[in-house]
Amino acid sequence: MADARLARAKTRLDTLDWYPEPVRIDRARIVVAPWFFRIPGFRRYRGYAFWRTIVLKEPEPSDDLLTHELCHIWQGQHRALHMSWTLLTTRYRTNPYELEARRAVSETASALSDAESDT
Repeated sequence: MADARLARAKTRLDTLDWYPEPVRIDRARIVVAPWFFRIPGFRRYRGYAFWRTIVLKEPEPSDDLLTHELCHIWQGQHRALHMSWTLLTTRYRTNPYELEARRAVSETASALSDAESDT
């Protein structure tokens, strides 16, 4: 089930040419851990991406949330050091990687509906 959801999010991101290579999901995984979002500093999130792991608050996330978090993994695959530095030095609302992940969701929304109509 998680593999199918990651594959759908990858299909959406594959329509974008923002980085030299498409996102790799072969080692990516989804973990549902509601307790994680009780930690101060993480309470406002519904999902969080680490290097290869997407941590989710709910077991049935939207495709938009998975696309957003997978975009962060893609960013890390290409700009890990800069992404880490930016996370430490930039406010959340103005973080360019956060803004890019949101843009990825909005720009690929039609890719999701196109893929669903093909099935």
